[in-house]
Amino acid sequence: MAETLRRVLNLGIAAGPGKNTAEAEPPLLLLGGPGSGKTALLFAAALEAAGEGRGPVLFLTRRPLQSLPRRTGPALEPLRLQKIRFQYPSSTRELLRFLCSAHEARGPAPSLLLLDGLEEYLVEDPGSQEAAYLAALLLDTAVHFSHRVGPGRGCGLIVALQTQEEGGDSGNALQLALLQRYFPAQCWLQPDAAGPGQCCLRASLEPGGLGPREEWWVIFQPDGEMTVTRRPTQAVDTSSHKGSSSGGQP
Repeated sequence: MAETLRRVLNLGIAAGPGKNTAEAEPPLLLLGGPGSGKTALLFAAALEAAGEGRGPVLFLTRRPLQSLPRRTGPALEPLRLQKIRFQYPSSTRELLRFLCSAHEARGPAPSLLLLDGLEEYLVEDPGSQEAAYLAALLLDTAVHFSHRVGPGRGCGLIVALQTQEEGGDSGNALQLALLQRYFPAQCWLQPDAAGPGQCCLRASLEPGGLGPREEWWVIFQPDGEMTVTRRPTQAVDTSSHKGSSSGGQP
């Protein structure tokens, strides 16, 4: 689902006509440390998908959002918000139960499946086997929704995961390396220099073999408004910011 995030970061501008449909795009892992804007970008992706005129968006998170990220433009228009369906599985068991029963759900199938805070569910069962099972179940659920949506459209999948500091728990590093096999596309968020009261991040998008890596500066103002600036292509170092199995940020 790199194209959905790319449109968010390009302020709604698609990469080009006929560019990767949700059905053709690999699932995406959104990675970053605490407070790196993962939830804000995930919600912005939900708003972007909700405005495409396709199916609803399913947003899974452990607890309700405390506030809605602010953006310029019409992104927070009521019709888009109404198409986002929130579900709040409070434990790993509840999340697994919800995903396993997805085939029984009535109504239109979602065009995009989002999960925020994957690490909060994995901490209950930190083993690699449990992480693999949950990742496989998420992918299977997205495939099921894709079949219901119909050919040529599909249901995308974006999952946000909080990364650890470099040199952290080796178990977390192995877990991340495993998840990266299930999620070929990745977007890394890391802190950058910011002005007074601002939070500035660098977003590095690896589309999973469907194009070159791209970068943006994402700035959150004190009032919560999010602004995005594309990083010049010549400033992007293609040898860095690869998601490594060390578990640290790129």
